[in-house]
Amino acid sequence: MLFRNSPYPVDRIFQHCARSSMSVLGTFNYPELPTAFNPLQLSVFMFAGSTVPQIFCPATTNIAIQIVMFDQPDPGRMQYISLHPMNLALGDKQRRTENSSSHFAQIDVEEEEESRRVAQLVEKLKLHTVVRHSASRKEIALSVIINQINCCLEVADLLQRNTPFIGPRRKRSMSISERVVESAQSLYTLGALFLWNVFRVYVYPLFYRASILALIIHRIIAEGVLVILEWHLPSRTSSIIDHDSPNPAGLALKDLFASCQQVHIRLQQFSYYPIQYLHLRRRHTTWSSIHHSNSDYIRYYNSLWLIANDVIIGIALGSYIIENAQPASDLLSRSVKYYTIDGLTRMIRWLMSYPGGLKLNNELAAFLGDLFLWVIEYWSTTTTVVIMPYLPALVYFIGFSSFAGASMPIAIFSDLLSLLTLHIYSFYIASARIFNWQLTIIYSLFQLFRGKKRNMLRNRIDNCDYDLDQLLLGTILFTLLFFLLPTVVVFYLTFATARMVIISFKAVLDTCLACLNHFPLFALMLRLKDSRRLPGGIRFSLLRSRIVPTTLSPTSQPSSHLSTTARYDQADVSYIGLSSTPLSLREIFAPYFHLGSRVRKHYLSPKVVLRLITGRFVPPLGRSEMYGLQYSMLPQQRVKVSEVWKALTGDGPVKSTTAQIWPSQNGRARASAYNGSAVGKRWK
Repeated sequence: MLFRNSPYPVDRIFQHCARSSMSVLGTFNYPELPTAFNPLQLSVFMFAGSTVPQIFCPATTNIAIQIVMFDQPDPGRMQYISLHPMNLALGDKQRRTENSSSHFAQIDVEEEEESRRVAQLVEKLKLHTVVRHSASRKEIALSVIINQINCCLEVADLLQRNTPFIGPRRKRSMSISERVVESAQSLYTLGALFLWNVFRVYVYPLFYRASILALIIHRIIAEGVLVILEWHLPSRTSSIIDHDSPNPAGLALKDLFASCQQVHIRLQQFSYYPIQYLHLRRRHTTWSSIHHSNSDYIRYYNSLWLIANDVIIGIALGSYIIENAQPASDLLSRSVKYYTIDGLTRMIRWLMSYPGGLKLNNELAAFLGDLFLWVIEYWSTTTTVVIMPYLPALVYFIGFSSFAGASMPIAIFSDLLSLLTLHIYSFYIASARIFNWQLTIIYSLFQLFRGKKRNMLRNRIDNCDYDLDQLLLGTILFTLLFFLLPTVVVFYLTFATARMVIISFKAVLDTCLACLNHFPLFALMLRLKDSRRLPGGIRFSLLRSRIVPTTLSPTSQPSSHLSTTARYDQADVSYIGLSSTPLSLREIFAPYFHLGSRVRKHYLSPKVVLRLITGRFVPPLGRSEMYGLQYSMLPQQRVKVSEVWKALTGDGPVKSTTAQIWPSQNGRARASAYNGSAVGKRWK
């Protein structure tokens, strides 16, 4: 009778709380005091003016009592207590070194080894203790107790609704006025029911099927675009673009262009939304106290909120760009010409003379300078003929693309920056190769003076006897290359610095994209509004360690119907407060800290510094690494079109009634709810 009209099977809540039935813990403000203390039948009293309960436990029992007090979490507001911090990212994210470059794969391996080393040290520290004890029953049952605390409010509401039905009830016949009101309400209900049936039978199925058809068509088109964006370029082409290409099949379009990557992310999100929404609808088919989908709820609405903010900011930005398209195109044209052509030309001419008072080799400096100036002149002619006439139209296109979100113009501008500085990238590659080759030859000739040579088969330095002609030729070449090295170093440092500046600008743009696509805005709002929806653990605090001996007298009776006046000395009672620790800001921004650590290990590592000094190619932070933060809210494997079709048409719309959710086992569920049985095979 206490579980009458339960919205969901009671077996589920019993199994979640690891109990087969509900049990009575004791009495509250019972008029008569017990004769002796019984731990299985507690007697709790609440006195006037007191904020804490008191348990009948005389001091003669020699028992210390601990009362844990907590605020009931409201499952309707998605509040709950958890022993472990909430994970805001999907749980299927696994590190895959085959999808990263060799340098990033090495970073992944080092991080995994460091985590294993720390775990081993922690296990060793656990052995260095004086007192070692096994886990008590309370510590083992702590997770079950936490589940019972999360379910207490919802179960209590159900019991309070059914409490008036306990005991005999007399049925009174309705009066004339009540019959008139009932007939009027029945006529209104009949009309409303007729309209609802018309809508449910004719309008709703048509609208539902049209929505499903539109979603499937969108999913098919999105799948086609995603296949194009994931199409890999030939390996030879990708090796020219990226020297550390991880995939032997080549790089994909989404790995080369930020705009393609942004379109790929948006299509991935829109493809995952139907499944994610249906998954969230299923949380209404069970008890709210079972909080397995709360993190999905936060991820879903955080993504929707970010897209809405992205579109709002993009509309404002696009309107401004369209209204000022001509001044913006003129400014962009002047900036490109001033910094990437005229400024670079002045810098190279300065290097061809005496830069900073340095005496360089005039012939080599003139040769390299003329070579770079010829490329700049050709590039200037190409950009003037091909790009500059279409620059206003390109600005208009960027402005209209902003209506899809502010992330699109940022991504397009990042690609435009890469395109307009392509000649600087080629200068950096050429100067780095020349410097690296010259440095390698000088090192080999230096080994010649020592009478040694490098054994490539055994990867070691062996002794070698050289002839006089070999030593003479080696001396001439070593002297020549050594005195030409400062000229090459000056050109290499100039273009390497320009390349690092461009990479810094692109890193700023990628950071803006990461904030627009992944910023935990919804989680921060919940952290400020209701921190109990973001649990990060539990905390026990001592409220009161001891109370004074209690005397039950007629002036301090908990009830006016207390039959006798009892006096007793209360045992020691400790009041402990149980509260939920909110998720810390560092845990909320953990992906950003991880990304910052990856950037630091990439650009400030000794290997990268050695690459920069020796003239070897320094790979930029790959898009798979920068955008891995944004893909953390998406499943690792994309949902197929067939799975979306089955999810939308297999079960139909999710209903909220129990009979429609479990039509074949509804009767057995109610029967087991009445007799208190909790173990059901369908929940295992």
